[in-house]
Amino acid sequence: MKYVIEMRHITKVFPSIVANDDITLEIKKGEIHALLGENGAGKSTLMSILFGLYEPDGGHIFVRGKETKIGNPNEANRLGIGMVHQHFRLVDRFTTLENIVLGVETTRYGVLRMTEAKTKVMEISQKYGLTIDPDARISDISVGMQQRVEILKMLYRDNEILVFDEPTAVLTPQEIEELAKTMKGLAKEGKSIIFISHKLAEIKQVADRCTVLRKGKYVKTVNVADVTIEELSELMVGRKVILKVKKETALPKEVVLEVGDLVVQPDKKHKNKVNHVSFDVRKGEIVCVAGIDNNGQTELVLALTGLLPVVQGRIKLNGRDITNASARERNTNGLSHIPEDRHKYGLVLDFRMAENLVLQTFFTDAFSSRGFLRLNEIYRYSEKLIDRYDIRSAKGASTLVRSMSGGNQQKVILAREIDRVHDLLIAVQPTRGLDVGAIEFIHKQLLRERDAGKAVLLISLELDEVMDVSDRVLVMFEGEIVANLDPQKVTEQELGLYMSGSKREEAS
Repeated sequence: MKYVIEMRHITKVFPSIVANDDITLEIKKGEIHALLGENGAGKSTLMSILFGLYEPDGGHIFVRGKETKIGNPNEANRLGIGMVHQHFRLVDRFTTLENIVLGVETTRYGVLRMTEAKTKVMEISQKYGLTIDPDARISDISVGMQQRVEILKMLYRDNEILVFDEPTAVLTPQEIEELAKTMKGLAKEGKSIIFISHKLAEIKQVADRCTVLRKGKYVKTVNVADVTIEELSELMVGRKVILKVKKETALPKEVVLEVGDLVVQPDKKHKNKVNHVSFDVRKGEIVCVAGIDNNGQTELVLALTGLLPVVQGRIKLNGRDITNASARERNTNGLSHIPEDRHKYGLVLDFRMAENLVLQTFFTDAFSSRGFLRLNEIYRYSEKLIDRYDIRSAKGASTLVRSMSGGNQQKVILAREIDRVHDLLIAVQPTRGLDVGAIEFIHKQLLRERDAGKAVLLISLELDEVMDVSDRVLVMFEGEIVANLDPQKVTEQELGLYMSGSKREEAS
């Protein structure tokens, strides 16, 4: 038997869009097989068919040489197929152990036997180096830990075919390295891994073979060792992509954002998350806040955007004190915000795309009259943004945002925030979950903002993005700014020392 999975001539049609158009995918035992494509290329749809979430409209699926129909995820699990979704499927109020065994609980006379389950989970976690606290609640652990729980869910069910859908989109560089080691270890054991990713360097690092999709169609399957990153990007996008950001020297002007002695303490039982932070951002520059996740960047942004109260200090926008202003007041007075958590802070998932594109402007004269929405104007405006930002969905502006891919959800937010009237753009992980073509486009947009005289505050975990796009880098460690650096004069290794707390700039 040559292949453990064969998906032959798979077709899936949604209203107004062919998501998968005659796609064939073949997976060998013990290989890491990357599935590469732009946002909306059909990767997640194809894997949702394999996992039993969608029924194909055409084609055949063979598992270990035997043709089968996979009607639901339970049937997929019985066939040894597991999946870690891009947006984790975990119950926040349950413990990590309860989430891992959910659906396959060990019982005796109708009573849960968690002791046996806990023993098995801890044995698996130690074997694969996926250390967890079995009693911790999901709501209290990091995103990286949540991903470990999702992987352990698959291993607990003895899955042999593992699907990772954009597994690194929300991870720190250190967690990405750990995940790569885990995947290689699993493949050595004979498990087959399908790895959906936009990140070409990661595909080169871990994958054996790669299948490329473009606009719902099969393009090519290649041996990863035989192609360059540039060749992969061209296969994916259909044109040459500029992977290195080209920019002119920044010419900063007046201060737009002024932050002075800022202290943020969301939980009074714990230490300050933002500890006496001061900095400014000027017109015509991109200032990047870099750091390992959970070092106060999230709380800093929530305070700047009016979503968390300030304990001490001041925030000024164009010279006006907005420390205690509401989020709407900030939004209507020159602040745009691309949030870190697109589902929690960026979108109303059960609204249509058009409604999400005017969330902060629906009450203006452009989109409402005498208390009634001007729906024709809203949809006309939405179609313009859909075209400009290449947002792909089943029903255009009428699409429910919940049904869209993560990358296209991100594009909705980007389009709304960049197109809105503003002086300051706060962009938190703006390219998270986007493909190389979209990343190239977003970086150009950020530089266009800068060159148009806007102030841009970028928060990023991607070191190459930090180094390429920013004009100044503020390194945040344990709630403090420990360095103010010129990316042209610092190496990635030196930046890493500041981020880890091993090095600190002397106060001038």
